[in-house]
Amino acid sequence: MTNRNILNTFLLGDRVVNRMGYGAMQLAGPGVFGPPKDREAAVAVLRAAVKAGINHIDTSDFYGPHVTNQIIREALYPYPDDLVIVTKVGAKRGADASWQPAQSKSDLTKAVHDNLRNLGLDQLYVVNLRLMGDPHAPQEGSLEEPFSALAELREQGLIRHLGLSNVTARQVTEAQAIAPVVCVQNHYNLVHRSDDALIDVLSAQNIAYVPFFPIGGFNPIQSGALSEIAAEVDRSPMQVALAWLLARSANVLLIPGTSSTVHLSENLAASTLDLPDDVRVRLDAIA
Repeated sequence: MTNRNILNTFLLGDRVVNRMGYGAMQLAGPGVFGPPKDREAAVAVLRAAVKAGINHIDTSDFYGPHVTNQIIREALYPYPDDLVIVTKVGAKRGADASWQPAQSKSDLTKAVHDNLRNLGLDQLYVVNLRLMGDPHAPQEGSLEEPFSALAELREQGLIRHLGLSNVTARQVTEAQAIAPVVCVQNHYNLVHRSDDALIDVLSAQNIAYVPFFPIGGFNPIQSGALSEIAAEVDRSPMQVALAWLLARSANVLLIPGTSSTVHLSENLAASTLDLPDDVRVRLDAIA
């Protein structure tokens, strides 16, 4: 591990982004479905994030659906020149709020056009193919057909870069034989460490690794050891967990989500926390 600080950046595709980004999932209603209870607050948190220096926002048009992208456009359009918006395709929402696979060529093409329309863009900067085996863990299987469909849309100029989400190391290799991959977004945090080897492989290739559920998702990380360490360094457990991720590897980009400007400030403060070596060793042992 190496020490990181708020000034740290990483090259995502062909743009430099700050390693502390923002995930827009929580801007939709309960269960990431329907509109938020307070749309003005959602707009405010996006504007506060960009004002604070965040220039990497993660979203998807199946959040809502359509809701988060429409709020992003309302809050930030016309977009700052350095703002990178990363979206994902490969799923759709049922009328009952269920998450359903949408991996056919027609599904993916429709999703890309939905993202373009709702974000108000002519080209999507990064599109991640989100595989839908287990919602929180990748499952082996070929991704050639859906990834090739996205590669065609990239060749048409609708997408600038491609990424992957919820994938195995073997699937990353398979995708790279079809088109360049600039980022991988998988479930990873202090206590969920199955991608340790993959992070190191991607780091050697200068490919970004973007952990989802970086502080546990809808069920925040619960650990007595983490709480003890957080008290020692006078920070919250979630700030320590985020700081640990930033220290894990230089290619790790964070996208913690929130609908609160107060919580946003707390997340940003994690990027100033420099964990001593002995503390990082103790945190490593929690997994």
